[in-house]
Amino acid sequence: MAAASMMGQLVSPLETGHHVWEDQSFIKWNKRDAHVPLRCHESIEGSLKYWYDRNKVNFMVSDSAPWNDDAVSEALNCATRWTKGLPFVESLSGYWKFYLASTPGNVPLNFYHTTFQDSEWETLPVPSNWQMHGFDRPIYTNVVYPFPLDPPFVPVDNPTGCYRTDFVIPEEWKGRRVLLHFEAVDSAFCAWINGVPVSQDSRLPAEFEITDYCYPCGSDKKNVLAVQVFRWSDGSYLEDQDHWWLSGIHRDVLLLSKPQVFIADYFFRSNLAEDFSYADLQVEVKIDNSRETSKNTVLDNFTIEAALFDSGSWYSIGGSADLLSSNVANLKLDLSPGSILGFRDYSLVGRLEAPRLWSAEQPNLYTLVVILKDKSGNIVDCESCLVGIRQVSNAPKQLLVNGHPIIIRGVNRHEHHPRLGKTNIESCMIKDLVLMKQYNINAVRNSHYPQHPRWYELCDIFGMYMIDEANIEAHGFDYSGHAKHPTLEPSWATAMLDRVIGMVERDKNHACIISWSLGNESGYGPNHSASAGWVRGKDPSRLLHYEGGGSRTPSTDIICPMYMRVWDIVKIAKDPNETRPLILCEYSHAMGNSNGNIHEYWEAIDSTFGLQGGFIWDWVDQGLLKDSADGTKHWAYGGDFGDVPNDLNFCLNGLVWPDRTPHPAMHEVKYVYQPIKVSFSEGTLKELNFPLQVTNTHFYETTRALEFYWAAHGDGCELGSGNLSLPLIEPQKTYHIESQSAPWHTLWASSSAEEFFLTITAKLLHSTCWVEAGHVISSTQVQLPVKREFVPHVIKTKDATFLREIVGDTLKVSQQNAWEIILNVKMGTVESWKVEGVPLMTKGIFPCFWRAPTDNDKGGGASSYSSKWQAAHIDNLHYITKSCSVENMSDDLLKVAVVFLGVPNSGEGSGVEDRSSLIEIDVIYTIYSSGDVVVECNVRPNSNLPPLPRVGVEFHLEKSIDQIKWYGRGPFECYPDRKAAAHVGVYEQKVGDLHVPYIVPGECSGRADVRWVTFQNKDGLGIYASIYGSSPPMQMNASYYTTAELDRATHNEDLIRGDDIEVHLDHKHMGLAGDDSWSPCVHDKYLIPAVPSSFSIRLSPITPATSGHDIYKSQVQL
Repeated sequence: MAAASMMGQLVSPLETGHHVWEDQSFIKWNKRDAHVPLRCHESIEGSLKYWYDRNKVNFMVSDSAPWNDDAVSEALNCATRWTKGLPFVESLSGYWKFYLASTPGNVPLNFYHTTFQDSEWETLPVPSNWQMHGFDRPIYTNVVYPFPLDPPFVPVDNPTGCYRTDFVIPEEWKGRRVLLHFEAVDSAFCAWINGVPVSQDSRLPAEFEITDYCYPCGSDKKNVLAVQVFRWSDGSYLEDQDHWWLSGIHRDVLLLSKPQVFIADYFFRSNLAEDFSYADLQVEVKIDNSRETSKNTVLDNFTIEAALFDSGSWYSIGGSADLLSSNVANLKLDLSPGSILGFRDYSLVGRLEAPRLWSAEQPNLYTLVVILKDKSGNIVDCESCLVGIRQVSNAPKQLLVNGHPIIIRGVNRHEHHPRLGKTNIESCMIKDLVLMKQYNINAVRNSHYPQHPRWYELCDIFGMYMIDEANIEAHGFDYSGHAKHPTLEPSWATAMLDRVIGMVERDKNHACIISWSLGNESGYGPNHSASAGWVRGKDPSRLLHYEGGGSRTPSTDIICPMYMRVWDIVKIAKDPNETRPLILCEYSHAMGNSNGNIHEYWEAIDSTFGLQGGFIWDWVDQGLLKDSADGTKHWAYGGDFGDVPNDLNFCLNGLVWPDRTPHPAMHEVKYVYQPIKVSFSEGTLKELNFPLQVTNTHFYETTRALEFYWAAHGDGCELGSGNLSLPLIEPQKTYHIESQSAPWHTLWASSSAEEFFLTITAKLLHSTCWVEAGHVISSTQVQLPVKREFVPHVIKTKDATFLREIVGDTLKVSQQNAWEIILNVKMGTVESWKVEGVPLMTKGIFPCFWRAPTDNDKGGGASSYSSKWQAAHIDNLHYITKSCSVENMSDDLLKVAVVFLGVPNSGEGSGVEDRSSLIEIDVIYTIYSSGDVVVECNVRPNSNLPPLPRVGVEFHLEKSIDQIKWYGRGPFECYPDRKAAAHVGVYEQKVGDLHVPYIVPGECSGRADVRWVTFQNKDGLGIYASIYGSSPPMQMNASYYTTAELDRATHNEDLIRGDDIEVHLDHKHMGLAGDDSWSPCVHDKYLIPAVPSSFSIRLSPITPATSGHDIYKSQVQL
């Protein structure tokens, strides 16, 4: 909603008593038409210098990104810096006077008058969300509206913010027109400068001319700007996105100064020749001469020109660049009667020979300058922006950029700052882009609203494909039985279309935007059809996207489902009747410890024509900083502010934490998104010949800027490494490496290793704007075939004996001062294990089948894995010893056989007869004189149990045994369905560093495919554990937090460390899933059905004189 009136001349709709904030048809009243951002330059040189300085951004800027309280002042500084170099643009950012009224009716009377006394009011930074500064409270909901659904009405209790500030018009602006520009306000507002405007759509600008209502230049009077902001308005019904409901003037407020006749808007287009040898250029220009008394045509008194400058050449030479000399094309007025314009104004045309094309891989940019001159040739007005020459088109089942079927390796991004809410800081935006580029992300979907104008410029500069999305979401109507959906209502048509038009008109010149989106999760109806028609008519140079209505309506050029399963997207891609490409607008829901089986999506995408990628949901955990009782701060989620209703932690589904620290899953994303693929050549894997193929999946970049390395490891030990000399690989081409001529072949041929892994890495030769030279963009590990058979591991006993002693229920086995094990022969458990007199194991070894549920485990209500586990009492198993016997006692070997019954822990009695067994476990301990203990487990679960979380053993170590080294996948957290990026190797960490601090705790910190692991204290004393016999590699976990504690705590900072270290060695561990987080969707291959299984684990004492590798190798029998 937008309107403007001035006191004494016009009457505000508010003064009539009309609740304009509850009228969906009231959206414009004297508000200026939407347009591109205006710079108001005074000269061509000034415009080029502005962009020369503005384009100088790189990864080093991101290092200063603030995420705590210092972000408040930086946001104000940033708003001011954005107007640097613009003499006719002034930011009004700063501390304004502020008062929060409980309802619109309680707003202080005439608070907008210049004589109103606001000395008792508090202050609030602008831009900001007032909830982030102690006023009112944030509310998080995903679908449900935080007020009764009764469109267009909103609650009477409607917090209303009142703002006041003042300003003077600079002397240099004398004789010029003045515009007041709000970049974004949530949700509706009125502003007074001796008058009243009102505006809606919280993510787009509202602009008003205030020339006649400001005190003249040189006056000693200050102009008073007063703003009234409503938390809720009818527009809130179109803004039901899955994020925090926050209010206020959250983007900058600007004063713009323009001449009496000025450039009001312009639209740049390029049309490439079929062979891309040249580009025909067109700029449509809109001139505002509305205040001229003479209505002669503009061309009687003015000339309009445009010029294109090659921005890329500015930084290639040292010192000051001659910016004007970078002119590469000039555009002149097209007066031909056949010229077709997007609006009825002026068309400029020209041609650029040999254009440098823009793409995410090669984001080549030009600076467009549009000039208005008077009859004497003097520059009257000047506007400019960055533009890219590129062509977006479609072919059967393909989206094409510059003729190539690009692959979308994307992510959804909300605007979110943990301290500021929706307010933006440039260094924080750059941090997002730097991380995205470093992790091979090449596309972003602006979910689900137009974002800060600077974000688009940065995406142009860094190279990021973009879907720009209209600020329309009405998800809550899906669950309403009484209210008709807005997209079906003619009364909402204008409001919806206006949001789409505002987005396109503001952002239309950005090269990064390859598709417009009509919004998100708003059903489908005639209002979408109307919006689609307008966009296609206005801008046929881009594709159209909209998921609502099933993602295949006539209003979308892209099949864009969300959370569709792999097999279903493949089915659509192979449908001969569907000619549109499929790009998942949302997939791989990154809620907590998630993103399982994302590699399966990419196996399908990489091999199926018609699939062109997708956008992960989503980028950042939307946690807000909240003060704790002890004065520390933590990341809060829905309900933590007393907000009702709320959707708890459903706002925490990002690939990065709120401070942009990457989640472990980001490694998997980087891997599946990596542009250099390495694999065995198809169909050629033979015993002594295993050629590799290296594929460059880029569409524009060769491998000229890359250097390749290889490294060979045998059983975790590096055998050799070096540069890998490869010929230049063109885009979309493959090079084959023959095994016999490869530099690692001799090492492989002479190696006695049981396992031989080869890693091929591609690094950048030169620094870019987003990373330093040497950055790894791709790394792949392949396992080469073994040359000989290996007998399963066996123990080599030493020529030594041990002491054994049974006293009551206790069996003590020891060898002098080397080691001592105490078992309870009644319970069948280890009570103590010492090495050289140092206590190591405090309790164990128990069967274990339970894990602390992840967010994905909890998704699905009664059908969720967590609910089924709890219903089956898997979360509450108590192990009763059915029998325990000591067998095969000799001088160098001892066996103890135990039968455990896993029964529901009712807390009553201890007998077997009163409780039914859910799982029966046979455990055989074989203790050797060498100190080795082999634990053989045979598990027999009831067949009616649901899939199990894990099958393994648990034991507890002294908390000083905190040094962990393992041979398996790592170094980061990985699980059976999220381990493609985790290379097999030998890694070392401390127990505390293994913990992954997801905001909501659950199962975490696991390491997959572990062959052996050592747990040692600082002196090197500890316990070694490994697979044994024919058992496959294990899933390993060690933590100061017990499984019960991870399940209990609702915030990471609530976790209480235990008195020891809980260790899990799992024969099998269920996958994490990630197709979504609201249904049980672990893929079948990563489930653990309740069927019998057997496995063995070897435990050994370890000292500084031994190593895990040596013990492991001692088991191998050639």
